[in-house]
Amino acid sequence: MKNIWLERLSPWILTIVLIILWELIVKGFGIARIVMPSASESFYAIWEFRDGLLNSSLTTLYATIIGFGIAVVFGVLMGVAIGISRPVYVTVYPLMVAFNAIPKVVVVPILVLWIGAGLQTSAVTAFILCFFPIVVNMAVGLATIEPELKDVLRALGAKERDIVIKVGIPRSLPYLFASLKIAITLAFVGAVIAETVAGAEGIGNLMLVASSNFNTPLMFAGIIVIAAMATGMYGIFAMLDSRFTGWATRGSMNFATAGG
Repeated sequence: MKNIWLERLSPWILTIVLIILWELIVKGFGIARIVMPSASESFYAIWEFRDGLLNSSLTTLYATIIGFGIAVVFGVLMGVAIGISRPVYVTVYPLMVAFNAIPKVVVVPILVLWIGAGLQTSAVTAFILCFFPIVVNMAVGLATIEPELKDVLRALGAKERDIVIKVGIPRSLPYLFASLKIAITLAFVGAVIAETVAGAEGIGNLMLVASSNFNTPLMFAGIIVIAAMATGMYGIFAMLDSRFTGWATRGSMNFATAGG
């Protein structure tokens, strides 16, 4: 029981220790506020600008969820197609790798020209960043089905569609949830990049305005809010991962997929 509580409290303890160190280093070395505010100044900025941060964070969260949701739907479908069809893999996968290698910062101005600045650009950028990991992990999960198992199932009368739906997809769930935990954080990155580059609403735009006004505490406050939202969403998918794929790690010490 003590070990369980220690595991659950250890991230909070480490966070508190890092915040204290942050405060002591800034105060102790006399770092100017415009260069790096102290932890207390940054958290006070969250309270001072709470209304603007709340509205901006909700906008960012909304764009992130939209982009992420679309990426999950199309990513799973594309991952299944790539995982079960070699022609699709050979044709589509190299193009996806090439597109994923393009820095997304240079894509945002093009999106602004096509669809305009705003929520839609943030959502599309979030979609672009988190689409690739979902596709890859879903395809890898389907590719892990042993050929011998497929042969046995076919001998028992199973069709290819039955193998994919009843065996392949369930066995791919650990890979899928692993990608979702990564993808949701990347979706936040995409949304904020679009808000910063395109000057749209949201946390990214708020931090851009704060930067132009040399309001460093507000910039750090925005970073803290983004980190908190991303961590919270990651935690939600970690719990779902533990709930739906616990069978995959039962009896093993797989910390990477543990949901707490």
